[in-house]
Amino acid sequence: MAVNYSAKEEADGHPSGGVGVPGGGAVGGGGGGAVKTRKPDNTAFKQQRLPAWQPILTAGTVLPAFFIIGLIFIPIGIGIFVTSNNIREYEIDYTGTEPSSPCNKCLNVSWDSTPPCTCTINFTLEHAFESNVFMYYGLSNFYQNHRRYVKSRDDSQLNGDNSSLLNPSKECEPYRTNEDKPIAPCGAIANSMFNDTLELYRIDNDTRTPITLIKKGIAWWTDKNVKFRNPTGDGNNLTALFQGTTKPVNWPKPVYMLDSEPDNNGFINEDFIVWMRTAALPTFRKLYRLIERKNNFQPTLQAGKYSLDIAYNYPVHSFDGRKRMILSTISWMGGKNPFLGIAYITVGSICFFLGVVLLFIHHKYGNRNTSADIPN
Repeated sequence: MAVNYSAKEEADGHPSGGVGVPGGGAVGGGGGGAVKTRKPDNTAFKQQRLPAWQPILTAGTVLPAFFIIGLIFIPIGIGIFVTSNNIREYEIDYTGTEPSSPCNKCLNVSWDSTPPCTCTINFTLEHAFESNVFMYYGLSNFYQNHRRYVKSRDDSQLNGDNSSLLNPSKECEPYRTNEDKPIAPCGAIANSMFNDTLELYRIDNDTRTPITLIKKGIAWWTDKNVKFRNPTGDGNNLTALFQGTTKPVNWPKPVYMLDSEPDNNGFINEDFIVWMRTAALPTFRKLYRLIERKNNFQPTLQAGKYSLDIAYNYPVHSFDGRKRMILSTISWMGGKNPFLGIAYITVGSICFFLGVVLLFIHHKYGNRNTSADIPN
């Protein structure tokens, strides 16, 4: 048996000859079909001959990289950490689980308690709050990130669509209708809206002076002007616009009575908008009010005695939750968050330490001749 072989044909992957057979032609020759082959084409891409670059890690490249990262990250981390520590923050837990707490009498309040339970907590600020102050309310053990909870809303209804107002999405179940009327706003998120009322007073010589709390400007601009809109029609008569709907089950009043000001009422109420932006973690805080600095000669909140009046409407004891009020200033990096600075310092310190260790190892062992002496 004879074999016709061509190196060029094999390289091209298309042999034109065949295997000789005594007394006949050739298998796969001109008389038959071409021999099928699974060999890739002889191209640079399919034969993996494309140009490639691979870094060669040597002491001259690795050690400077470790030291540079360390020298950059450590000062940045120190700056962020110091900035975070300069932010003033004061927190009050007013859940009332402790028997000595002034709000203990309100611990078992329900959604429809009439009149609402009220309590007052006195506290002292040791340091003045110089810049604008942000008042937050905080909740713990409240899982706004639950899948069913997050989906329980109708964005078309919240965007002012009239058809969705009277026919909410089925995602809102079981808070879609009540007493055969559509709920506006529908869903579990709206139904569980935070409704405690917080008022702040400064105490000076036994005289209580109210602190002005600004309720506008606490929501994102895109939420206020794009995502949330009242139904179309006569914008000055929200009662008529929401006719045929009913309030959420746990709300004491309908959505068109959330505020007396038309530009902060209905679906565009900023307290409502802030609540509808769900939190990612079970312990969270949401912006409640703003306290603006009046002039540059006096701090926004002077050091001294204050009192917090609370209309305790929001029950949390049933799910072992907690409620907090937080006063905080901000900086160029936002609110108080020491983790970012600590992370930068930690990474920079580890890189610098590894650089020192590797430099010592290279200096001590790098110049040795590792080849074994072979005797003649």
